[in-house]
Amino acid sequence: MSLHNWAGNVAYGAERLHRPTAVEQLQELVAASRRIRALGSGHSFSRVADTDGDLVTLSGLPTRFEVADDRRSVTVSGGLRYGEVAPRLHAAGLALHNLGSLPHICVAGAVATGTHGSGDALGCLATAVLALDLVTASGDLVHLDRTDPRLPGAVVALGALGIVTAVTVAVEPAYDVTQQVVDGVTPGTVRNNLDEVFAAGDSVSAFATWGHGDPVRLWVKRRADRARPPLDDDWLGGRPATRAQHPVPGVDAAACTEQLGRPGPWHERLPHFRLDHTPSHGDELQTEYLVPREHAVDALDAVAGVADRIAPLLMVSELRTVAADDLWLSPAYGRDSLAVHFTWRADPDGVLPVVTALEGALAPFDARPHWGKVFTTDADAVAALYPQHDDARALRRDLDPDDVFGNAFLDTYLPR
Repeated sequence: MSLHNWAGNVAYGAERLHRPTAVEQLQELVAASRRIRALGSGHSFSRVADTDGDLVTLSGLPTRFEVADDRRSVTVSGGLRYGEVAPRLHAAGLALHNLGSLPHICVAGAVATGTHGSGDALGCLATAVLALDLVTASGDLVHLDRTDPRLPGAVVALGALGIVTAVTVAVEPAYDVTQQVVDGVTPGTVRNNLDEVFAAGDSVSAFATWGHGDPVRLWVKRRADRARPPLDDDWLGGRPATRAQHPVPGVDAAACTEQLGRPGPWHERLPHFRLDHTPSHGDELQTEYLVPREHAVDALDAVAGVADRIAPLLMVSELRTVAADDLWLSPAYGRDSLAVHFTWRADPDGVLPVVTALEGALAPFDARPHWGKVFTTDADAVAALYPQHDDARALRRDLDPDDVFGNAFLDTYLPR
């Protein structure tokens, strides 16, 4: 079988790809499997979804979209993409607390890897999870909710505990968002005014290229139901963009969500990209690290120290903030964080040595790599970054005693 992730940098080692059409079929398949992993939307750049056994896609399962009677939660199929869930929610007058840059990612996969959007007060996407339904190694369908002390270990679990068929997430009334790009801010201004930059909106991204003197562009997303002073024409020395822009310099903005400060539905502004277009650039690799917010300036200075190695291989870098959470393997566990993201040219031989150098520069700040991106951090160093790493390993042993959901990635970073 020849199957790759969307970026093409991972060739899955699976023997077969299964497409069950009922949860009962999935249960039977798992119970009979030696090794099996769920394949989401394939947007991870790491080998987190790989297996030497079988892969299974949930795209053929019946769609679940069930709004609770109190309209405070919704249960959705784990295999649905956020870009499919969000319009249904909006049509019901409801919304999620945040969205990632890409609406193309599936709910279960994004939750399992700690994927996030941006916002000083907003946790990663997994913080909205109230309950999970998962098929365990025995083929049983298990329901975990917030009354179960295992849930914080089961939400961001890298697929180690079972195959998630449904996710119940907290929702709120629908809201509109404006998105304004501010261009021409100097890197030094961003560095010296980080708190002001990220407080300017409910969700803020700063895009930089780490070239000497290259300006930073700020994507400022604001809820229309929250009063904020307007962004002045000379805010931080920048200027509001007068035409739509793509985060990667020089790329056509047709793939991007609407900008220029026009209010619109939350799900059409919070992601950077439209569902019906190629996400991001398309031909790329990605790396991301989360550092404690209190070390943000020092971490950026450390990155600047290796900028000469970064810039030739970089398409763009994105800075975002993520609120602390209590999910055992979340990169934002226990600490408000600055996320430093890198979109690289599709050159693995050139990128990997630079990634290693970047990790060395960020190591003093306890940088946690995003589970779904390219990284080379030593496994023992990664384990030391998570206070409940041993608890997560014990939960893996408990729910998957025969290592049905194991793979080389888990054996490295979450060994039994």
